[in-house]
Amino acid sequence: MTLDNINRATVDRIIRVDHAGEYGANRIYAGQMAVLGRTSVGPVIQKMWDQEKDHLKKFSDLMVALRVRPTILMPFWNVAGFALAFTALDLTIPGAGTALLGKEGAMACTVAVEESIARHYNNQIRTLMEEDPEKYQELLQVIKKFRDEELEHHDIGLEHDAELAPAYAALKRVIQAGCSAAIYLSERF
Repeated sequence: MTLDNINRATVDRIIRVDHAGEYGANRIYAGQMAVLGRTSVGPVIQKMWDQEKDHLKKFSDLMVALRVRPTILMPFWNVAGFALAFTALDLTIPGAGTALLGKEGAMACTVAVEESIARHYNNQIRTLMEEDPEKYQELLQVIKKFRDEELEHHDIGLEHDAELAPAYAALKRVIQAGCSAAIYLSERF
């Protein structure tokens, strides 16, 4: 993808928020692995985390290639994805805290986050398709591929008893509200 004839504001916003989101996902999986890495679900979490690492690398590369600045909130997302995650026991933030609720809590977090991200990626796909699918062909391919992998993670979470997590519905709502806020802020700052 070149810098010629693209809508800079749209592309900058997409790359910035997707980079921040993948960074946050990496921190969430790091928190889950810290708690559940040596359990039977550890390899499942590791596989999803490995894909998230690839996503982050791609968006990091796109940031450099397209000269997009990262969100100024990166230090906060670093802490929020892992350290503040321990407050999830009172239903606030995902990551290691939901992993402390057991495999089901970690998978509930995965389902909530990946559902939010897939919805977000679908909105971006619509935006780019409405503007000019030919011009944004490479970015569209990346976003579609990552969206599909996020949906796989969502389904893996359901297969691993996410819905059996304590207060699943409330936990999911709170995590998704946090995702919506993170998306809104990272797009703008």
